[in-house]
Amino acid sequence: MNQALTQQRIRIQFGKSGFLRFVGHLDLAQTWERILRRAGIPLEYSQGFNPRPRMQFAAALPVGVTSESEFLDAWLLHKLEGDFPAEWVARLAATCPSGLVVYTISDVPIRDPALPTRVTSAEYVLSPLDAALGANMLRERALEILAADHIERVRHNKKPYDLRPLILDLKLDRDGNLLAYLKTGDGGNGRPDELVDALGFKLAQVSVHRRRLFLGDE
Repeated sequence: MNQALTQQRIRIQFGKSGFLRFVGHLDLAQTWERILRRAGIPLEYSQGFNPRPRMQFAAALPVGVTSESEFLDAWLLHKLEGDFPAEWVARLAATCPSGLVVYTISDVPIRDPALPTRVTSAEYVLSPLDAALGANMLRERALEILAADHIERVRHNKKPYDLRPLILDLKLDRDGNLLAYLKTGDGGNGRPDELVDALGFKLAQVSVHRRRLFLGDE
């Protein structure tokens, strides 16, 4: 990054729902580039033959998963003026497609560590869509997972891995939803879709929502 050009680094917290839950990470990044440009955000671009905006997401969200705790850092050529952050939250909201909600914008020190390295874990809410999945079944399956020493899974590249160390905790809430706390970031990524499969369920039987990303010492 060219520190001489960067005048401000901002962090945007946003949510993703509806049809947008089926939009992949690369397409989402392109969507955000358009949103920021249309809102008048003075993005800094990389140098070279194919300049790209200086943006960084905290952690990619699996396709089909909704969220209220996504984070995006952007490096700017000029500081945002006016009523910051309220005016700029409103500007972004006016250019966002349906299913994308901006919650906050905050200042971040320019030299702070890269956003993905700050992520340690995530909280997911797994809500049954199938009446056959009662609280007792969810509890039993969760206890089986927690009691297991190893849960072997196979990645898309056919490489096997152990899912169990990536599962920090599983518990039921008062509404009968399963709360899953999974490692996320440099220490490994526990994918909620892999957890759903390990529980013996299909994605059509539950909705998966990322309620919180934990950054740093949170």
